[in-house]
Amino acid sequence: MARRMTKAQREWRPGMPKKRRSTKVMFASTVLLLEAFVVFFATLTVFGLRRDEISPPVILTSGAILSVLLVFTCAVVTKRWGLAVGWVLQLVIIAGGFLEPAMFVVGLAFAITWLYGLRQGARVDRENVERDRLQAEWEKAHPEEGPAV
Repeated sequence: MARRMTKAQREWRPGMPKKRRSTKVMFASTVLLLEAFVVFFATLTVFGLRRDEISPPVILTSGAILSVLLVFTCAVVTKRWGLAVGWVLQLVIIAGGFLEPAMFVVGLAFAITWLYGLRQGARVDRENVERDRLQAEWEKAHPEEGPAV
């Protein structure tokens, strides 16, 4: 059975430079995936400590939904609204501190990591664009030497 090609695969031609992936997107996705694991284990913690006070199905369902949302948000962080969803999820994780006080600290630490990843990733992306521009200028000015390796 033939595999469906992506848009990038269909549009590729020999000699085309490979499009650089966004460092900001990679950092944001990494933070979200790590948070999904932490939320999963925090859900188990709340289940173990508070199942007499809060309905176990509510604990487990809400924790699973939040974990899945964190993972699925990785697919949309390339969009501006995807980053807004990421910020909302950061606030939800911090609010988890009302169920388990340690989540205030964990949520705040992840929110700081999220902010740092977005800022530094954007900085690296800007530097890469500038580096690529300078490389293209050099290759245009020195066609006989070919691309620098």
